[in-house]
Amino acid sequence: MVKKSTSRKGITPILATLLLIALAVGAIIITYAWVITFTSTQTAQSGAVLTLENIRFYNTSLTDRYIEVIIRNSGTADAEVVDVYVGTSSAALIKETNVNYDPSAEGGASGMANAGSSLNVTITYSWSEGTRYYFKVVTDAAQQLPFNEKA
Repeated sequence: MVKKSTSRKGITPILATLLLIALAVGAIIITYAWVITFTSTQTAQSGAVLTLENIRFYNTSLTDRYIEVIIRNSGTADAEVVDVYVGTSSAALIKETNVNYDPSAEGGASGMANAGSSLNVTITYSWSEGTRYYFKVVTDAAQQLPFNEKA
């Protein structure tokens, strides 16, 4: 004779439902924490947004030539320009040392592009008419603004 067991082992449907709800709430909390951390990190990194506003090639004499570049910071954070590169190709850029900034930072070695304002960068450079020049502006946060223009 086969005996049937009358006792049932396992979890009740109510307990199973509570466990599923707890699991779902835990997953939601973990996802929310990750999204908040990710978005706050990304917005902090993109505080300064640099764009080229204007570029002019000036020729005051045969030997006195310079390039004026106006950079706009449309972001929410300040950016300090520390290096300017110029060249005749994007692969052969040379760091320029004879650069003036308006407004200039303390010491005049770099220029501060304040949030919502422009920065004038004047480069003393012997340029030739009809040649395309490539530029790269680098900030203290290693943000780069590459652009090119024909003289």
